Amino acid sequence: MEKKTIKKNDIYTIEIEDLSTDGSGIGKVDGYTLFVKDALIGDTAEVKVIKTKKHYGYGRLMRIITPSPDRVEAPCPHARSCGGCQIQHLSYERQLAFKENKVRNLLSRVGHVEDYVMHPIIGMEHPYYYRNKAQFPVGLGKDGQIVTGFYAGHTHVIVDSAHCCIQAPVNEQLLVIVKKWMTDHDIAPYDETTHKGLVRHILTRVGFKTKEIMVCLIINGKKLPHSESLVKALREIPGMTSISFNINQDKTNVILGSKVVTLWGQDYITDYIGDVRYQISPLSFYQVNPVQTEKLYGAALKFANPGPNDVIWDLYCGIGTISLFMAKKAKQVYGVEIVPQAIDDAKRNAAINDIHNAEFYVGKAEEVLPQTYEREHIHADIIVVDPPRKGCDESLLACITQMQPKRVVYVSCDPATLARDLKYLEERDYKVKEVQCVDMFGHSVHVETVVLLERK
Repeated sequence: MEKKTIKKNDIYTIEIEDLSTDGSGIGKVDGYTLFVKDALIGDTAEVKVIKTKKHYGYGRLMRIITPSPDRVEAPCPHARSCGGCQIQHLSYERQLAFKENKVRNLLSRVGHVEDYVMHPIIGMEHPYYYRNKAQFPVGLGKDGQIVTGFYAGHTHVIVDSAHCCIQAPVNEQLLVIVKKWMTDHDIAPYDETTHKGLVRHILTRVGFKTKEIMVCLIINGKKLPHSESLVKALREIPGMTSISFNINQDKTNVILGSKVVTLWGQDYITDYIGDVRYQISPLSFYQVNPVQTEKLYGAALKFANPGPNDVIWDLYCGIGTISLFMAKKAKQVYGVEIVPQAIDDAKRNAAINDIHNAEFYVGKAEEVLPQTYEREHIHADIIVVDPPRKGCDESLLACITQMQPKRVVYVSCDPATLARDLKYLEERDYKVKEVQCVDMFGHSVHVETVVLLERK
């Protein structure tokens, strides 16, 4: 029989057989693969073709004919339109299995990593309202009213919503106050097309243990008019600790500018991971899920297994979260981070925790480590890396293998670049021994992974 020609706007009934790494369902029409957002393994669904390529295409889920046994009712009414939660309609147990399998498959397929211990993924006891940080874009709706929420997937269209099932509940109250203040004083939201308007984003942070709250408005200007009335309204919220604005006048999708002006209170809030206290400023990188972060860093500490004579290098150290965790067990810890404000925070965090065996460097990890190694002949017994999604620069990996630490602990937020970097290290005298996945981002497709490598 001749194969069907799949065309845009065709409608088919298909069975979903697999999930892609981005959480889309995968089904076939006469051997032609279709990726279908919001579909799950086990669904029989009516799908409309919205885009075609030579060997695969994309479909829109029109109707569920027979639901997957793993399908659940998403608690958020905006789950399909909002880009924040890709798999909220999948039972949490299956979310965890999906993430663990994703890591295992990428390690095998991309990294050719075999023969290691894969520990069961560490899930959340309560996979809702877990985020301590939010960045809400601000805009105008079709009716001319101010909207705040999150972007729809792969767009900059704001899904207007104050309530979010994964954000700290107090954010709903904070958004109402800021929107009312903007309306009362006729303060315009930023327009990306015209580069006019003032308020671009509303950043919030909440200390889960301290209950301290930060609000920072990112603005397209140098002054915030009528700030006194905003401060007065926000100060009514119990726990309000820091109110500020951040200046970003660039035509860019980057959210934060470099300058923060404090309107009231402290420049930071504090929170704890374990018994280590951290100061967190608007520009600080700090893990968004404090409960799971403690488990993540606990796994990293267990894999590193530092002794009292060990020297540790913590690369991409941020505000020193992992560094200070490790310092309590090691002889000396050196942290490296490219963001100067983060290093300032790291030094303060060491001081407020009375930790004196942690030293921090500003710069690119792939430049600081080789230069320090060549100039000062420093050594490392253990190296910890926690890079951004793009993974480690190859020159950094080369320097790590040169330094020959006995153990490397790799903390990753992207299993694909993790697999690539592990392949490099395994080809150069290191062996992957243990892997621990931790679910930091329930209802999304993202997963954190900690890997222990030992020198052969």
